Amino acid sequence: MATLVESPPQAVAAGAVRPPRSAHHEAAAASAANPWIVAISVMLATFMEVLDTSIASVALPYIAGSMAASNSEATWVLTSYLIANAVVLPASNWFAMRFGRKRFLISCVVLFTLASFCCGAAPSLTFLLLARVFQGAGGGALQPLSQAILLESFPPKKRGQAMALFGFGVVVAPVLGPTLGGWLTDTWSWRYAFYINIPVGMLAVFMINRFVQDPPYIRNAKPGAFDNLGFGLLCLWTGCLQVILDKGQEVDWFGAVWLRWMTLTLGVSLAWFLWHSWRKRQPLVDFKILTQNRNFAVGCLLVFLLGLAIYATVAMMPLFYQEVLGYTALTAGLVVAPRGIGSMIGLPLIGYLSHRVDNRWLLTCGFTFFGVCTIFFATLNLEIGPTTMLAPILLTGFGLSFLFVPIGYMATATLTNEQMGNATGIFNLLRNIGGSIGISMATTALARRASFHQARIAAAVPQTGMWFEQHVAKMNPFLGRALGRAQGEPAALAAMYMQLQRQAMLWAFVDVFRWIAVVTFAAGGVVWLFRRVTHEEDGSVKVH
Repeated sequence: MATLVESPPQAVAAGAVRPPRSAHHEAAAASAANPWIVAISVMLATFMEVLDTSIASVALPYIAGSMAASNSEATWVLTSYLIANAVVLPASNWFAMRFGRKRFLISCVVLFTLASFCCGAAPSLTFLLLARVFQGAGGGALQPLSQAILLESFPPKKRGQAMALFGFGVVVAPVLGPTLGGWLTDTWSWRYAFYINIPVGMLAVFMINRFVQDPPYIRNAKPGAFDNLGFGLLCLWTGCLQVILDKGQEVDWFGAVWLRWMTLTLGVSLAWFLWHSWRKRQPLVDFKILTQNRNFAVGCLLVFLLGLAIYATVAMMPLFYQEVLGYTALTAGLVVAPRGIGSMIGLPLIGYLSHRVDNRWLLTCGFTFFGVCTIFFATLNLEIGPTTMLAPILLTGFGLSFLFVPIGYMATATLTNEQMGNATGIFNLLRNIGGSIGISMATTALARRASFHQARIAAAVPQTGMWFEQHVAKMNPFLGRALGRAQGEPAALAAMYMQLQRQAMLWAFVDVFRWIAVVTFAAGGVVWLFRRVTHEEDGSVKVH
């Protein structure tokens, strides 16, 4: 049954959705700039911010070596950034209403750019993590503000194309990040993976200041008093989440008493935050939209699962090529680069199809593509070459273009401009939290499954076994000539142990990719909880 969305003011007050046409006219009146110029202006900031979530992924081993840290500690560079993003994302709507969206957006770009310089100049891991926190805080508002400006700048029928352009930043940037980061790391230093943001940030400030204007409802907004309690609780539970994700594997998770207390604090503060936000008249984050708009609630669930899967995959693939196969950062980045090419091919197509095909079918195809390709990743072995996984990596990027754009379109199609700021904050918050959890779960699974497989291999091939002794005997003379007779046998044992570790790590990566595939296929089933959305010629919206 199709439901025609009402347009009278009383319908909006009752929770119904106003046709976006009048909202677009209001936004268009605020700016005479071409919407595509506005789109490019805000996409520079978004592309730069999202790129930084993954550009450091291939540089993690180099960062760890430079800072005298372990690979596990180096992953804090990724998770601290995502969690700091999560703190600012929900609050971005209030700050935009209070200080003006354009002014707040420019301030965030400036903070992000300065923090990027501090990341590149960091003398220690502690300084780097602190700079990443400020960088994440500055970047937290860039995505929801850019998305809201982008959607308001286009009429309803072209919002699919607008989301395709937004998808270029949010989907292509994470998959191009490892390639660019690898090239910068190998050519100069890992520090240039952060320095590259400086010229992009300067250009973004210039273009936003020149072409972006606040619409009347932003200029005339009365946001009310800042929700201090809500913001404090948000900082508390997201901070606890970051510590748990960062330190969990290192301290054996719930084997540590302090981590159990941290988890309890997380649960209590999160529950209090949700209860406070639900009861307060003007909360920092208005979660009532999740109950008022079914499509938005389903979209939030899907973007959480997508964030979990894509960030885990983006973090794991370069790590596999470097840690198991011994590739350089640049080579590892080049190997995964076809994923970005696949996304570039798919995004124009999805922009064309988004208003012509039921988006639920597009999402089903996208999750199926992504899931099947992830299963291909689970067939990795120690003999593969740089081009062995070319086809599945390319198809993964193509499939991702069929995911983010339709999810964003379906989730926001029936929202008014007044709801857009709060909604995009929640939407991007859940994607980032999903990404943090995905990276942490993948890292933990990798370490634990590697230990598990190492024990199994050692049990199946004991040192007293004939096969093991024969191989040591063959290697002993060769290594003895190179290192000295006394060192031949210890060197042979060390070489055998290194092979054992490589094989165990390989099987651990296989396990992680299989689990990511399970999550992806489960998300494909959630897609059909969406209600179909169609736009009529008169600008009204129908949900079926």
